[in-house]
Amino acid sequence: MIKKCLFPVAGYGTRFLPATKSMPKEMLPIVNKPLVQYGVEEAIEAGMLNCALVTGRGKRAIADHFDISYELEHQIAGSAKERYLTGIRDVIERGVFTMVRQRAMLGLGHAILTGEPLIGDQPFGVVLSDDLCLNGSGPGVLAQMAALYEEFQCSIVAVQEVPMADIDQYGVVAGTPERDGLTRVTEMVEKPPRDEAPSNLAVIGRYILTPDIFDIIRSTPPGRNGEVQLTDALQVQASEGRVLAYRFQGQRFDCGSVPGFVAATQHVYEHYYGHDQ
Repeated sequence: MIKKCLFPVAGYGTRFLPATKSMPKEMLPIVNKPLVQYGVEEAIEAGMLNCALVTGRGKRAIADHFDISYELEHQIAGSAKERYLTGIRDVIERGVFTMVRQRAMLGLGHAILTGEPLIGDQPFGVVLSDDLCLNGSGPGVLAQMAALYEEFQCSIVAVQEVPMADIDQYGVVAGTPERDGLTRVTEMVEKPPRDEAPSNLAVIGRYILTPDIFDIIRSTPPGRNGEVQLTDALQVQASEGRVLAYRFQGQRFDCGSVPGFVAATQHVYEHYYGHDQ
């Protein structure tokens, strides 16, 4: 069983300025729950109880969210409002939270490498909180991927088909079919021009990585935009047949964009929250 999940949460969230000037983008609420909590709940459901947060300056609110607020607990103890804390209390009780700071924003690969001391020499999940993934009453995306890891014992990336008009916004994969919904990756490209994309299978913010990825990242030169790209490191594994792309069950919302954030809020309100709250 995979026991740890890494959360790169050091980004600036510039697309949501000015709200993110003093508030972490991962704390933006979808109805009444911050984005990062959805990701943590998904990890815990998958058995990844050790949540490693790669944070940055101005992100203390994330650490505080996964801690007890004694003043708040005292103020609402015994009142009807106490029920609103049930979900986060369960997360705090079950999860183990560790943190390290990423001192410079040098790409997702660099963020993953920054988290190495919290992960060690074992396979681990990665959640990008910008991507909200929901699967109704079925297993979450990380739980689906963890089951696949037990079978294949290699790195796995979650993918979905996207319009070619949007493909230059994603990491893109191509490969050979392994079975229905599963592709053995042979090629990975970070944000290719539309006319050079090898497919319309885009990587979204869910990964399971084997621990050798750390050494590969260390020897990976900066790529697109001068950043250390996780895609480039995964290409090394893919060239050896050690990466699978999984078309997951469920819905994904790009909450790093305003339209995606609004769509996610509407969906959660209609399907999970209820009008009687």
